[in-house]
Amino acid sequence: MTYDAVLLLGFGGPEGPDEVVPFLERVTAGRGIPAERLVEVGQHYFTLGGVSPINAHNRALRDALAAELAASGHQIDVVLANRNSAPFVADVLAELSAAGVRSALGVATAAYSGYSACRQYREDLGMAAAASAAPVELRKLPPYFDLPGFVGAMAELALAALPPDLDLADPATRLVFTTHSIPTSMARSAGPSGDAYLAQHRWVAARIVEQLAEATGTVKPWELVFQSRSGPPQVPWLEPDVNDALTGYAADGARDVVLVPIGFLSDHVEVIWDLDTQARQTAESLGVRLIRTPTVGTHPRFVTDLAARIATAVDAGPTDADTGELCHGDCCLNPRSQAPVVPGCAVSPGVL
Repeated sequence: MTYDAVLLLGFGGPEGPDEVVPFLERVTAGRGIPAERLVEVGQHYFTLGGVSPINAHNRALRDALAAELAASGHQIDVVLANRNSAPFVADVLAELSAAGVRSALGVATAAYSGYSACRQYREDLGMAAAASAAPVELRKLPPYFDLPGFVGAMAELALAALPPDLDLADPATRLVFTTHSIPTSMARSAGPSGDAYLAQHRWVAARIVEQLAEATGTVKPWELVFQSRSGPPQVPWLEPDVNDALTGYAADGARDVVLVPIGFLSDHVEVIWDLDTQARQTAESLGVRLIRTPTVGTHPRFVTDLAARIATAVDAGPTDADTGELCHGDCCLNPRSQAPVVPGCAVSPGVL
């Protein structure tokens, strides 16, 4: 038995000004986010006309994956389904079920372990399946941070972004990787043995540094920093914040900072606002040049490797032997609540 469809699972985003507030209310429901933070984040979307770039990015990724799968002989529908905006996961699953789909593989638009990055997508599928009128067997592809094409694409993009006058070996040039901050409690619980969220990001950063060294001859020290914190101030989140880090680099004599956003697949609002707006303003106020490298998007190396991993899972199908070591049981629990989850498929990363 093989899968009948692939569900590309997105975070979602507003497609117009009228959708901004309802979208943010869905995103933050039950999380205790301060009202002033919602107002602040809403302005980020309104500056872009109320339209998040993320849905267009994910539609492009969906199309690229479908084309790559077809080229490898896998004629399977790839359908986008979102958590926080239409098309919602439950609605898409109901439509697929009505069309005769009986098994589907979920692929999150997040590459790492963790509650928001992995388990919550399993919950989205689990709750949708529980509400479905007809049974659809579901599995989720485990985190895929270890794909050579994911790491290779980011290294290639970082190299291309380096200005000709930049001396990477200069101590006044800093190499910094950034990802979404999460509560420290969730970071500790990420993965089957804990701490996978940080370990996986550090693994990716180290591999990118190795490839940069091969290309430039410079083995560059690096740091991992965080962005996009949204929780109440009394709850500890991963630090340092990218803006605080930039302030510290400037105080230490940094003139150039190469910022590589490894935690994201596309240049969506949290990248555009938190890095291209706020972090850039911070750097300019400090007299620091900020070089922000692109995210992987639909880079061919990334798409090829992700499609190959999906194809492997599709060929294996949803068998009873599926246990998915990085996507099953109580992995990445949310301390606030528990919801039905689907298991991971048998294709899992070979590291961490």
